[in-house]
Amino acid sequence: MKRQPYPSDVTDAQWAILAPLMPVPDPEGRPLEIERREIVNAIFYVLRTGCPWRYLPHEFPKWQTVYSYFRDWKRDGTWEKMHTALRKQLRVQMGRDPEPSAAIIDSQSIPQQQCERRRTRL
Repeated sequence: MKRQPYPSDVTDAQWAILAPLMPVPDPEGRPLEIERREIVNAIFYVLRTGCPWRYLPHEFPKWQTVYSYFRDWKRDGTWEKMHTALRKQLRVQMGRDPEPSAAIIDSQSIPQQQCERRRTRL
């Protein structure tokens, strides 16, 4: 039985963009039992609502499974790759270069320890 969607669920159009950015499962590994879209929906639910992982509603996969995917994708850079690809796509849609041409760093962006080290060198 299919569950009722949450506002945080990805739409079909959003999933069409995200799915190709997901890591390819290991062909020699265990077959996937849970749809990755449901994993992403569960992760977005936690991120959007701010609920603890253990409070994930029962209609989602087990919280341990969802958290494991979240952690693995953070460690292997999947989230960063997805963010970068989506940022580039948005910049192209806006008529801009995919990569930013300049960056601004203010003194608030530099940790205090680095500022102190620079002062001692001078």
